[in-house]
Amino acid sequence: MIAVAAPSVELLDDLEPHCVPTAWWERLLAHAPGATPFMTGEWLRAWWRCFGRGRLLPIVVRDGGEPVLLAPLFADGGMVYFVGAGGSDYLDFPGAPAAPDTLARVLALAREHTPGFVGFCFHHVPEDSATPHALRAAAALLDMDCVCEGEQVAPALDLRGDPERATRAASKRSLVRHERWFAREGTLEVHHLDAGAAIAPRLDAFFEQHVARWRDTGHPSLFVDPAQRRFYRELTREAGASGWLRFTSVEWRGRPIACHFGFCYRGSYLWYKPSFAIDLARRSPGEVLLRHLLLAAREERAHCFDFGLGDEAFKQRFASGARQVRDWGLYPASAREVAR
Repeated sequence: MIAVAAPSVELLDDLEPHCVPTAWWERLLAHAPGATPFMTGEWLRAWWRCFGRGRLLPIVVRDGGEPVLLAPLFADGGMVYFVGAGGSDYLDFPGAPAAPDTLARVLALAREHTPGFVGFCFHHVPEDSATPHALRAAAALLDMDCVCEGEQVAPALDLRGDPERATRAASKRSLVRHERWFAREGTLEVHHLDAGAAIAPRLDAFFEQHVARWRDTGHPSLFVDPAQRRFYRELTREAGASGWLRFTSVEWRGRPIACHFGFCYRGSYLWYKPSFAIDLARRSPGEVLLRHLLLAAREERAHCFDFGLGDEAFKQRFASGARQVRDWGLYPASAREVAR
């Protein structure tokens, strides 16, 4: 009988290419059923450079010497999180779904390198991922409790088998009416950009438009934070040649009246960060923007227009369905006994 070696589990020093080569990422994401831009090396490296805190704990699983799973983790205050926890709509382990015993070894290694360990918190894991089941099974092996700590809805417009759904959504009367007003009153142009070199010069105007749009509300723009501006610049640089960045600018009379920073990744067109000129709010430039993003998704033959996290009313007008995204916490069973 020939013994089969168990996959190896190793703690790396960094997420930069000298530790996790680009070819690794490509192979890992190719085997990840629900891969999103938030699982890419470009996103995670940019996020860690701008928001990283505590200790980085990237763990790689190799089978037969080949990387098959990456756990991009970090520890802060005794808790272990996914890198990207904050601003990422979906998070998961890049690579093929892990067997519970292998995932248990990954978690045990992270726990071992976390002083004052309290627990794990894995944010924004999609319900259709294999990870929740694997986490529950791994928790049992580690004598830990696995609990759902919250959930959010992610509406989407399914375009599989019916790409003209996007056309019909973009043809809703209100969207067309608002566009016609702008076209009648001046020159209206729409620019779709996917290269970092073309997007970068437009970011400052996008930031300022977003800040102005939220200034008089109870929710200030995230771009009042210099770290957020730095992150978008860093991501644009990192992913500038990836082909999945999308920046759309709706321009009227020579000025941008609505912008969107988003992605088109593996056939999913993702609504991410929009803005519009607040002085034109009553003319709804944001609806003109949405109309052209829906049309762009059709032109790119996307199989889904993903509205991302949140159940805002405007999303429900266009979505054909939604999925749940959950936060999972793993804590030592001993903590349960203490709580009693």
